[in-house]
Amino acid sequence: MSQMTTLTVRVSGVLSDFVAQNVGNSGTYENVSEYIRDLIRRDKAQADEIAFQKLKAELTHAFATPEASYKPLSADDVIARNRP
Repeated sequence: MSQMTTLTVRVSGVLSDFVAQNVGNSGTYENVSEYIRDLIRRDKAQADEIAFQKLKAELTHAFATPEASYKPLSADDVIARNRP
C-alpha cells in the first residue's frame, strides 16, 4: 500500500494568480490540492504514454527483423549480456 505524502508548495505572482483562476467558484477545481493531484495524474499519464510509445517502437523494430537473424540463447547468455 502506498503512503500519503504531504507537500508544501509556494507559488507567487503570475503562478499564484493562475492557480487562483483554476480553483474555487470560478475555477474547475474545488481546492488547490485537487488541482495539484490532477496535474500530477496528467503528468504521470504523459510519462506512461511516452514509456509505452518507446516500448512499442522497440517491439515494432524487433518484430520487423527477419527471423533468420535470430539465434538461440541460453539463460546464461542472456544473463551475461545484461551484466554491466
